[in-house]
Amino acid sequence: MAFTLTEQGLRDLAEGAAVLGTGGGGDPHIGRLLVQQQLRAGREVRVIGVDELPGDALVVPSAMMGAPTVFIEKLPSGRGNIAALRALEARLGRAAAATMPTESGGLNSMIPLLLGAQLGLPVVDADGMGRAFPELQMETWNVYGVPGSPMAIASDHGDHCVIDTGQDNLLMERRARAMTVEMGGAAYICDYPMDAATVRRTSIPGTLTLAMKIGAALRRARQDHADPFERLTGALKDTIYSHGLVLFAGKVVDVERRTVAGFARGQVTLEGDAGRMTLTFQNEHLVARHGGRVAAIVPDLICTLNSETGAPVTTESLAYGQRLTVFAISTPALMRTPEALACFGPSAFGLPDPYVPVERLPLSAV
Repeated sequence: MAFTLTEQGLRDLAEGAAVLGTGGGGDPHIGRLLVQQQLRAGREVRVIGVDELPGDALVVPSAMMGAPTVFIEKLPSGRGNIAALRALEARLGRAAAATMPTESGGLNSMIPLLLGAQLGLPVVDADGMGRAFPELQMETWNVYGVPGSPMAIASDHGDHCVIDTGQDNLLMERRARAMTVEMGGAAYICDYPMDAATVRRTSIPGTLTLAMKIGAALRRARQDHADPFERLTGALKDTIYSHGLVLFAGKVVDVERRTVAGFARGQVTLEGDAGRMTLTFQNEHLVARHGGRVAAIVPDLICTLNSETGAPVTTESLAYGQRLTVFAISTPALMRTPEALACFGPSAFGLPDPYVPVERLPLSAV
């Protein structure tokens, strides 16, 4: 059902999307402030369901691309997203009827909301990852046959170009990654233009409203002085994500992080009553290991949350001494098919471990 986003809904959505972003997707605070500025200027964000799209609608997803660490020192202005959309519309010879997120992540769930407010475009309540992934071909859209190009990429200053690699979405990622590095490590993109039927067939539905539900559950847990992780687990029940569970709780004792080829790569080690847990990340958390054994692995979601408040902590914000809880969430069935696992399962990241659904792995002691 369509709705107009309020400031409270925006705050809940930003926090919930950062949880779904598994440590990546950019700083939710920065993105929320960009959209909040639009709302306070009298503009609005209209969110619509996938079934509310007109049959002939052209939907153009929008996002930011690059290493999340860049956004700490180089705050986005919110101008390049319009330049990217206009460049792609000019190439396609059609105007977009709606935009949508490419992924669930703090900043990248905000960028289409910003674009929708700036241009009066509705935002579709769905995305192509159901979480955040570091590369453009790691989309359910790609898995189920949607070409990502032509795509447009623009800097924060508005200079832009169009990349067309036909059906080769991996090549599109490589070309766009090189251009992003040239643009200073962060850029705005519009890619995977598609019609309404394709959106419905290939997207993860309801991720914006799910993010709002998660954010609201965490906010109310703080207001009620309740356990945020019990509330988070409850918010996931009866959704396509269904399983949420605490894997580990402890203190950050080591962080190794570097920005390489447009990615934030590294690992973080936590120490607690149950020993040590190490998380490996590439923008997003990919695998959690406890006592040498896999406790959760991509594409299932591995989230680092403040142990007291449940607030998500992104990979670029990890620091020694933080008290964190590692929380795992199961992915929807659309993301667990053999075709999907070939695209964004463990082997796609060079991990030697097979994929086992998190609900079937032995639980780590908290």
